[in-house]
Amino acid sequence: MDLFEEKVVSPMLIAQMQEPFNDDGWIYELKLDGCRCIGYFDRSGTCLRNKRNMELLPKFPELKELHRSISVRTVLDGELVVLRNGVPDFYELQRRTLLTDRFKIELAATKYPASFVAYDCLYKGSRSIMNKPLLKRKETLQSSVSESGRIAVSRYIPTDGVGLFRAAGVKELEGVVAKRASSLYYPGRRTKDWIKFKRMADEEFVVCGYIQKNSRTYSIILGKYHDGTCLYKGHVTLGVTREIISQLRESSSTPFTAIPAGESNKSAVWVYPDKVCTVEYMPNTKNSLRQAVFKGFRTDMTLEDIE
Repeated sequence: MDLFEEKVVSPMLIAQMQEPFNDDGWIYELKLDGCRCIGYFDRSGTCLRNKRNMELLPKFPELKELHRSISVRTVLDGELVVLRNGVPDFYELQRRTLLTDRFKIELAATKYPASFVAYDCLYKGSRSIMNKPLLKRKETLQSSVSESGRIAVSRYIPTDGVGLFRAAGVKELEGVVAKRASSLYYPGRRTKDWIKFKRMADEEFVVCGYIQKNSRTYSIILGKYHDGTCLYKGHVTLGVTREIISQLRESSSTPFTAIPAGESNKSAVWVYPDKVCTVEYMPNTKNSLRQAVFKGFRTDMTLEDIE
């Protein structure tokens, strides 16, 4: 059995995130806010699998004809994305993966169709090419795919990683991935030959309460005051420790006019809203705290400073 027949490829993963840089030995491409996907294509059909090797076509039936855009038996690494207003919408993509009703899936596929963006070629014809340098694999990828509305090849630029990162920020895209031009492909492994430049933002919030999820995991409930009213802004879990929770003063009432929606908020422990904290998160068009990380309390700021 070969790579194509087995269909068990685990994608190579990024090992680290760092500040943008320029280097002649690297190439740079946009990091798309989607679902990582390995695609297997030949004349008989299309097979798309996620990082856990689960088949994706039942959730994304609009992609079942992708093999018609690919010249020979091929295995591609890429990303499934749903575009809204020209930019990837992760929330619409995630909503689709949770649907189980066939009619609702077909409806979503018509209203917000997904696309497959390929950025690597792992196999072509009858053999693996993972032992070839990245730029050679990129050439093979380009020659293998006829682009259409449902499939595209990821563009890249040499040298100017800083410039591309700035451009991604202007368009409110997720970030940039730097890849060593000579890198080989090691399935399932984390590699320092691929580096993420991720666009993150810092923002201050009022600490309004917390939720104990288990013996060691806590979420802090965040808010902001506007015209004297405390507005619910979300939760942060990463970076929150028992020591941090011990610094909060419990209160018998919520600082919000009503308990925020959500099952978890019913078990919240409310605190006096006298602490301000900084949270790092990835900006997005939904104004939500995606990939939020607690960075610490701000002793130099009061509630009035963040209205």
